Amino acid sequence: MEILFFGITKDIVGSSQVKLDFENEVPKSVGELKMKLERKYPEFSKLSSLAVAVNSEYADDNVQLQTNDEVAIIPPVSGG
Repeated sequence: MEILFFGITKDIVGSSQVKLDFENEVPKSVGELKMKLERKYPEFSKLSSLAVAVNSEYADDNVQLQTNDEVAIIPPVSGG
């Protein structure tokens, strides 16, 4: 599964793009992926929210994932 990171999430992971292998346990849903990312990178739990896009479409926690999906992790954005 290819995961793209933007903004502060890129800083947390140390890269803008990674192929993650969760010990052969591919997350079944976006919600499960978020939980696995928080376990692997505890700093994720400090973020107020994360937007997730699967194959270039925003996805909620219930969206099912496949091993060949491209997932983008988008942090909260502030501005004015």
